[in-house]
Order: sequence, then C-alpha cells, then structure tokens
Amino acid sequence: MKEQAKEKKKKVNNKKVIVISLLLLILAIYLIYVIYLLIKQPTNVFTIEEGKLYKEETDIGYVIRHETVVKGNNYKNGLEQIITEGERAAVNENIFRYYSTNEESLKNKIAELDTKIQEAMTEVNNQLPNSDMKLLEDQIDKQIENINKVTDMAKLEEEKKEIDDLVTKKARIAGDASPQGSYLRELIEERKGYESELNSGAEYVKAPMSGIVSYRVDGLEDVLTPDNFDSLSKEYLESLNLSTGKIVATSNEAGKVIDNFYCYIATITSSDEAKNASVGDNVKVRLSNNEEVEAEITNIIKEDDGDIILVLRLTEQIEELINYRKITFDLIWWDDSGLKVPNQAIVKENGLNYVVRNRAGYLNRILVKVERQGDKYSIISSYKTEELKELGISDEEIANYKKISLYDEILINPDLNKVE
Repeated sequence: MKEQAKEKKKKVNNKKVIVISLLLLILAIYLIYVIYLLIKQPTNVFTIEEGKLYKEETDIGYVIRHETVVKGNNYKNGLEQIITEGERAAVNENIFRYYSTNEESLKNKIAELDTKIQEAMTEVNNQLPNSDMKLLEDQIDKQIENINKVTDMAKLEEEKKEIDDLVTKKARIAGDASPQGSYLRELIEERKGYESELNSGAEYVKAPMSGIVSYRVDGLEDVLTPDNFDSLSKEYLESLNLSTGKIVATSNEAGKVIDNFYCYIATITSSDEAKNASVGDNVKVRLSNNEEVEAEITNIIKEDDGDIILVLRLTEQIEELINYRKITFDLIWWDDSGLKVPNQAIVKENGLNYVVRNRAGYLNRILVKVERQGDKYSIISSYKTEELKELGISDEEIANYKKISLYDEILINPDLNKVE
C-alpha cells in the first residue's frame, strides 16, 4: 500500500512539473512575441514639448588674431604690468615698464631714507604749523583709504605716487619750519636723487594701437595672422605641433596688443555641410565655456584629399580665446527651436507629413509642417490657412483642419490606414 501511494504521488508531481513547464514555455513565447511586435512596430506615445535642434560638429580650431608684439630695449630686466592681462589700452598708453638697473637696491635705499625722514619729522612735529600739517595728514589718510579699494594696477600706481608726493611735501614743510631743517632737507634731496635715478632707468612701453593687452606671447603672432589666410594648408597647420587646449605661457620680456573687434578660428573638416558652405555664410561657435557666439565664414580652402579649411570670424568672446592658440569647439551649422518630435512619429503620404494625435484614446491624423529635420528629431508646426491653400487643400478640409499643440500626445510609428 505504501509503495502504491508513493507511485501515485510521484505521478502527480510529474504532471505538475509538466504543466508548470508548459505554462512557462507559453509565457516565454508570449514575451518574445510582444518584444517582436514592439521592435517591428512600437506604439509608444510621445508628449510634444518645446525643444531645440542642432546640426553641429566638434572640431579643432587654430586661433588667429590681429596682434602686435611690443618689446623694449631693457627686456632682460623683466617687466612690471601697468595694464593687466585682458584689459584694454588706448593707443600710446603706457602698458608696462621694464625694471631699472639696480632697481631693488635703489628701492631699498629709498625705503631706508623714508624711515630716517619719518624719524626726523617726529622730532620736530611740535614746531610745525598745525593747520598746514593737519590738512596734509588728512589728505594722506584719505589716499590710503582709497588705495585699499583699488584693483587696477595703473590706478594703483597713480594713488601710490600721490601718497609719496604728499609725504614728501609734508617733509619739506617740516624741514623749512624746524631748527633741524637742514638735516631733513638733506635727507629729502638724497631721496629725490635716488628716485630720479630709479625713474630715469625705467623704460616704459606704449601701446602701438588700441586693443586688449596680453602678456601671453608664443612667437606665432607674426605667423598666424589674418594677412595670410590664402596660404593656409592642413600640412602647415599640423606642422606647428600645437597642443590642443594648452594655455600660452606668460612672457616676462614682452607683451602684445590684440584687436578687440575681430578674432578668427581656422578649422579642418570634411563634413558635407562644409563642402556645401559658401563664403559669407553665418554659423555659430560653442566655446569651452559653453557660450554660443555668431561667426561668419570668411575663407574656404579646399585640400587635395577632400578636406576643407574653414576660416571663421568672431566678434564676441575674444577675451576668452586670448589664453589659447589651439582649441576644441563645436561648429553649429544651424539650430531651430519649436515643437520637437521624434522622426519616427512623422509619416509621409502623397508628399505631405502627418502625425497621429491621441486624445483620450481617440486618434486623429494631423497634417504638420516639418520646419527642420535632424538625424533623430524634427521641429514641426501647424500650417497657416494661406499655406494650406497653396498645398491645394480644399476649403472643407481647411475648415476642419486641426492644429498640433504643445503637450499633445502623438504615436510613434503610427499606421495611417488605421486612423480616420
């Protein structure tokens, strides 16, 4: 009896295994079929939103500028910036100076004399005309207060000079008004001598033109110029062996003034858009700071291997490019904004474009105008009445014409035959 019960239980278990296996097989077949249908003709719903469409490419660019290097005779002494990096200068304005010979020694001697003058003035302070001294001290205090707020190097130098002049004036009054005046006057005259020697030995360099001042000099200022665009070639640009994105080092011997109205980028490309481009076409450039700026194609040079050199002229973000000679950037051929939909949602019939709108389960096919089409998405809009008439649409159809709107739901890969 026990053996019969075991045998019976075994048969029941086997039947259960077979049934479960069949169910799992059917479920697997069903899932495979659903996946196949989705791949073959998915019916996903897409909600229309505002979007932007780009046709762009990422390129390597060589930065070319109108720039003039300025260098004086005493470049071995090192320079001190008067106008700082990236600031603008007027023509003939002092932009930097070279240090004097023995400048450090002269400055130390002047500092020592300043200490002695201050000590001598303290001794005779009670014998001075209070009103004059009080006025000078107030002026000095005001200048010192102002200097703490100054960030511009040129302005800072002016403020420091005014303070020195006021201190010297105070010392002269002290010298003239006190019995110890002769000693004080000697110190002042000695200081004037060192200061004269310091100033006469310094060489000031002026801006030859108005523009942006930079101290990032790389030796290519007279090589990569807007004057030789026609002689540019891929071989020549690549022979420069420049590193992409490398910041040009700051020079301690020379500076330069850059035209702040125009800047150029030369790039090598083989895109279809470049092959169909024309001089004068307007495009956009997206720089590493994500700023998009307008640019104009000024030169097109065709290489024997099919590549093309484009020269783009920019009038914005010139300061952003001062640090570089070779960059990565995005060249935007066109961009459009509007109702953005997947290309798979658009069906073409008799030369016209349609989408299928789903409202509460009710499907309508809507005639739409494709403003711009990219690789995956399109920008669409509704037709105006005049445009519908030009397409030959009947008055009755125009009266019943439904427009596509923001946040409408449309089908992906719709079948127009199944829609009224």
